Amino acid sequence: MNIGKGLTRREAIQGLLGAAVTAATPISAYTEQTKKGMRTSWPDGASELVGREQAFNDSWRFHRGDVEEASSGEFDDSGWRTLNVPHDWSIEDVVKDAESMPGAIWATETKPVRTGPFDLYASEGQTATGWTVGGIGWYRKIFDKPLIPAGGKAELRFEGVYMNSDVWINGTHLGNHPYGYTEFAYDLTKYLKDGKNCIAVRINNAGRNSRWYSGSGIFRKVWLSIAGEVSIPSHGVFITTREASSDAALVMVEMTVENRAPEPRKVSARVRFVDDQNIASGESEQRVTIPAGSTAVATCPVRLEHPRLWSPESPHLYRVEVIVEEGSKVVDAATMHAGVRTIQIGAVQGLRINGESVKLRGGCVHIDNGPLGSVCIPRAEERRLEILKANGYNAIRTSHNPPSRSFLDACDRLGMLVIDEAFDCWEEAKNPEDYHLYFREWWQRDLESMILRDRNHPSVVLWSIGNEVKERAEPRGVEIGKQLAALIHKLDPTRKVTAGICEPYDHPKQTWDDMQPAFTYLDVAGYNYRLDKYQSDHAKYPDRVMVGTESYPGAAFQNWDFIENASWVIGDFVWTAADYIGESGLGSTSIRKGFGRSGGLQPYPWFNSYCGDIDLIGNKKPQSYFRDIVWRRSTVEMAVQRPIPPGWSEHPAEWGWSDELRSWTWPGFEGTPLHVRVYTRAQHVKLLLNGKEVGSQDLSESNALKAEFTVPYGPGDLKAVIYEGSSETGSITFTTTGNAHKLILTPDRRKLNTGGDDVGYVMLNVVDEAGRQVPDAVVPVTFSVDGAAEIIAAGNANPKVVASFRQPHRDTFHGACLLVVRPRKEPGKIMIRAESAGLLPATAELEAASG
Repeated sequence: MNIGKGLTRREAIQGLLGAAVTAATPISAYTEQTKKGMRTSWPDGASELVGREQAFNDSWRFHRGDVEEASSGEFDDSGWRTLNVPHDWSIEDVVKDAESMPGAIWATETKPVRTGPFDLYASEGQTATGWTVGGIGWYRKIFDKPLIPAGGKAELRFEGVYMNSDVWINGTHLGNHPYGYTEFAYDLTKYLKDGKNCIAVRINNAGRNSRWYSGSGIFRKVWLSIAGEVSIPSHGVFITTREASSDAALVMVEMTVENRAPEPRKVSARVRFVDDQNIASGESEQRVTIPAGSTAVATCPVRLEHPRLWSPESPHLYRVEVIVEEGSKVVDAATMHAGVRTIQIGAVQGLRINGESVKLRGGCVHIDNGPLGSVCIPRAEERRLEILKANGYNAIRTSHNPPSRSFLDACDRLGMLVIDEAFDCWEEAKNPEDYHLYFREWWQRDLESMILRDRNHPSVVLWSIGNEVKERAEPRGVEIGKQLAALIHKLDPTRKVTAGICEPYDHPKQTWDDMQPAFTYLDVAGYNYRLDKYQSDHAKYPDRVMVGTESYPGAAFQNWDFIENASWVIGDFVWTAADYIGESGLGSTSIRKGFGRSGGLQPYPWFNSYCGDIDLIGNKKPQSYFRDIVWRRSTVEMAVQRPIPPGWSEHPAEWGWSDELRSWTWPGFEGTPLHVRVYTRAQHVKLLLNGKEVGSQDLSESNALKAEFTVPYGPGDLKAVIYEGSSETGSITFTTTGNAHKLILTPDRRKLNTGGDDVGYVMLNVVDEAGRQVPDAVVPVTFSVDGAAEIIAAGNANPKVVASFRQPHRDTFHGACLLVVRPRKEPGKIMIRAESAGLLPATAELEAASG
């Protein structure tokens, strides 16, 4: 664990605890020292103070477009929409106003140029943002003046607003916040008036400012916090594990306490850890004097006997309760969750969590939740991570910005490791209106916001300060990188710093050797697409720890095969783990005569990257099944390439994959030779069609886990059998399906929570009479919902069919589409029905319940 240059672990602990802890003090004595004078009871009133942070998400008024005087408290917004945040206006249907368009509503070839959230003309981001529209929007909210204790304050905190937000209260400008992905807050206290008050927010997401879909609006939660004269500021508690084993752990809790009074205050800072059985596992207390109008830090060592350690396989969390007492009165309290775990990283030992070796089976992800856009609903964030964890991932890189609180909370619960990334650019632009305009003035505030918010998450194992920034190896870039790393080490000395460093594609006259200055400010060297440099760079820099911060899907085996046997490379992060809106067609595959790859982003109507293991609605794509073989999660998988015309060939992009399906249903192609791939680590493969052998192969390393066959198509059973020596070790069979016969609905859960943080995902599949999914079925589906929920999205995984995500109908793609419902505030039954002409309908019953 990195706890400071030149300091041993014991010296660092002594510095935190002060002179009372000497070099001769055993760790077992920490508990005895902190118990002296400590009370054993925990005050009942503490829980009431924890609730001082109030959700501020309901009943906002919204207008898409700019409006003069909307910042005024007296402005009449009665004609605006009423909605709850989080909210993303860019995923909503564009307004059908033909007069505002420079051309006809319909383009040639019957491709709509304006449909759903997509607009061929008005989208400034174009391929980068998936042809969605940003612009300017306004939010306003009327609220009653809260009750504030004497000497206290009221603070309004935004988790994320994209982007360039200005906030007013009662017509007074509170400030501007450019970056869309970091938290920020305003002190409302002196501006509040008795009775009704008004918050107004103007958001300017105009211009080309992002390389991917960002969404627009107050897309994360908002909180109103009330604090007393003496209080714990937001993110004022820092929890670190100093020692941990199955026998005992030493955890340090640093608690910042703020005093707004004109005289010093003497308080006691107390902390306790409570396990998942609601049993107190350890406590500590420290008395501290806080100067007038200032802050003080209380450091509380907590010893845990036989702790339950946090790891990706066993993500145990403790509830950490902290209180501040003045005399016998509790003046502030807070509750959070923390995991007890240690991290060590080195070129020889690799990455170790709690002393155990871990390789990062990683994927990069962007922020959107598919058909929901960038709206941050806790259950949506959780589901995305559940799917990735179920498909073998143990690590995520938050490309290329800080994620939501809810995302990291879910990572903690599920055991998903995280590279937490700050920026996509520094002072040099990637887009004309991107963050480079604000970096020099804002980087310190934004980086501090990220680190202070996220440093208590056990899931976060590395901080990333950038991705392929243009000045990464230039003198100015090295200076910036050192400043960023230094601030992180100051705020969190327990974690290392990385960044994604790529070849000099943006500096044509330079070579990889010219990129080496970029690694001087990094603790862990992030390599984007440089598998070819792992061995040679290790020979030059044997102490360098590397991580593959980005890699191509097609190189999954080659990357993992090397990383498994190289201690100095701690993992690999594919681009990407899941499909996302924007970077349209990055993973496209084309067919044509001749040679070459499908190149670059694709034109309208492509809107989806289509380069992920998981598609836009949460289903596995063929490359994910191959990765199951690479990661040894499966022994055999199979896929069939879509038929192509004679004389033509398939050309996947660098981020693409063959257009193949797990299907032996190809009506109309009887007798046509089809390309079949069997993925396995076995020594030998046999392929059988309707029981008759049609091919066999011995496999070696040169096959890269792949046996390929050409088989004339005929309906029936296609079966691959694998062998080790003469022993059969596994098989897989595809059976030709019948015609589409009925629909089926599969909810992810039957019971939903009415608290506002939940959504229900209902997958629709088209099946034949035998109940088998028809793999390439495209049918129009209409949904209806009655009862205690509403439809908030419907979508499919097709990357180039533009349509509304808000209407209750959608075509299937590969035999599937998705409905997303949100429970209303009142409990009750939810009845869902799906219909398609000529097919048997489907129904599903859910329940919305409180608590």
